[in-house]
Amino acid sequence: MEKIVIAVDAAGGDYAPAVPVEGCVEALKRNKDIEVVLYGDESAVRSELARYKYDTDRVSVVNCTEQIAMAEPPVSAIRKKKDSSIVKGMMSVRRGEAGAFISSGSTGAVLAGGQLLVGRLKGIERPPLGVLIPTEKGTSLLIDCGANVDARSSWLAQFAEIGSIYYGATFGKERPTVAILNIGAEEEKGNALVKETFPILKANENINFIGSIEARDIAAGKADVIVCDAFVGNVFLKGYEGVASMLLRTVKKSLMSDLRSKVGGLLIKPALKRALKEFDMAQHGGAPLLGLKGLVVKAHGSASAREIANAIDQCRDFYSKDINGKIAARILPGGQGD
Repeated sequence: MEKIVIAVDAAGGDYAPAVPVEGCVEALKRNKDIEVVLYGDESAVRSELARYKYDTDRVSVVNCTEQIAMAEPPVSAIRKKKDSSIVKGMMSVRRGEAGAFISSGSTGAVLAGGQLLVGRLKGIERPPLGVLIPTEKGTSLLIDCGANVDARSSWLAQFAEIGSIYYGATFGKERPTVAILNIGAEEEKGNALVKETFPILKANENINFIGSIEARDIAAGKADVIVCDAFVGNVFLKGYEGVASMLLRTVKKSLMSDLRSKVGGLLIKPALKRALKEFDMAQHGGAPLLGLKGLVVKAHGSASAREIANAIDQCRDFYSKDINGKIAARILPGGQGD
C-alpha cells in the first residue's frame, strides 16, 4: 500500500506543539497508510511525542528555527523566514515530498505561501478556501470563506466549478447542487458582483446551479455548494460558528440549572451527544485552499487535537481521490500549473 505523506505545522496555532502532536498520533492510529512529518522546534516536538506510543517509523520531525507570528505581514514573512515551519512544510509539498500540508498558524501566511510556494494549477485565477459545514441534511461546502475578499465574477464562477468537483468527489455525488449566497431568492436581487455572476453560473452546464440561497437556508441544507466572495463567506462562517457555540453553551447551562434538569440531562445525554456531534464544525477537519498544485489545509488557530486528526483524514481522502487531478482536468485539460 502506498504511503501518503502529510506535513503538519507543529509551531503554528494557539496550542502548538502539544495539539498538533496529539492530533498526529491520533490520526496514525486510525490510518495505517499515512506518514506524518512535523515541522517546528525539534526538541519541543520530541518532548511532546515522548508522551505517546506510536509507530516511530511513520513519524519524523524537521527542525525549524523561525516562526511566523499572526501579526506579521504575510508575504514579507514568507519571503524572509525561510526556516519557518510554514515555509519548510509548504516547500515539501512543492517538491513532492509530501502530499499535503496542514497549519493552524497565520492565515495570511498560509494563503500567501500556498500561492507563492506551492503555486496555482494552470488556469486557476485565484485559489479559494472551501470549508465543509454541518447542516440539517448533512454537509455543505462554503466557498470562498477567507482567501479572496475582493472577488470578480469570473473567480466566483470558477469557485463554483472547483467546489462542485471537490464536493462531488468527497461525498460521491455526481452533480451536487450549487447556489450563490444572496440577500434574496429572486434573480434580480443582490449587489453588483452577485448580479454579474448569476447569469454566468446559470449558463454553465458543468454545474448544477439552482440559483440564489439566503443565509437562513444554508443550515437547512438547501444547497450542497454555496458560492460567495471571501468577505461575505467569512462573515457568514464566523456567525454560524458563533451561534452554534452559543446554543451549545445555552443547552449545557439549562441542563445544569436545577435538579430536575440535571436528571433529565442524564437521560437525554446519549441522544444529545449524537445530535451535537452532527453539528460539530471540526468534524471534517480544516479548510483546504483549492486549486493549488498540492494540498494546503488551514485549521483553526484554536484547533483541538481532534480537528488536526480530522484534517489529516481529510488530506488522505483528498489525495487518494485525486481531487487535484480532477480540478486540473476540468479547468484546463492537460494543464499542470503555471
